[in-house]
Amino acid sequence: MNQFQAYFNTGIHHVLNIYAFHHILFIAVLCAIYLLRDWKKLLVLATGFTVGHLIALGIAILNLFSISNNLVNFLIPILILITAFFNILKPRPSSGNSIQANYVFALFYGLIHALGYSNYLRGKFGSGTAIIEPMLGFNLGVEVGQLAVVGILILLSSILIGLLGVNRKEWALVLSSLVMGMAIMMVLDARYW
Repeated sequence: MNQFQAYFNTGIHHVLNIYAFHHILFIAVLCAIYLLRDWKKLLVLATGFTVGHLIALGIAILNLFSISNNLVNFLIPILILITAFFNILKPRPSSGNSIQANYVFALFYGLIHALGYSNYLRGKFGSGTAIIEPMLGFNLGVEVGQLAVVGILILLSSILIGLLGVNRKEWALVLSSLVMGMAIMMVLDARYW
């Protein structure tokens, strides 16, 4: 297996790792207000996260900026909590071309999340031009993993709303409230900060 493939697989595992479920929670709360017909918006959200992730990993791995892991571990559930709260306030996506807060949250979450993961990757990637292939592989793996989670969540939403007749607003409120509750537990759990 070449280096690109190894980091690509690491990126996918990073998202789908059940022991690091905060990533899945954030994707779930981002997807809570969208339906299958909103697939373009969801693609932009997932890519926004990945862009933030890539920028922050590059900055951190090149030692241009660092942040305490304790602060990152505190900010991650806070961002999940804030995103869930915004969904509860506005359980449907905006119409038209306006930029919704979730796009900003996705980019910022990607930035914060990558800063926390960068200490681990800094040792694996090394420095200099040798980091380009691993970073590209890792971030493409993250994107594929996120799109898999998005696909599963949108399929579930489509079944619940389209086939079983669950109210769209109620689904968004229930899913966002569940994620909010889990994020509160993460904030209160000393392991996360």
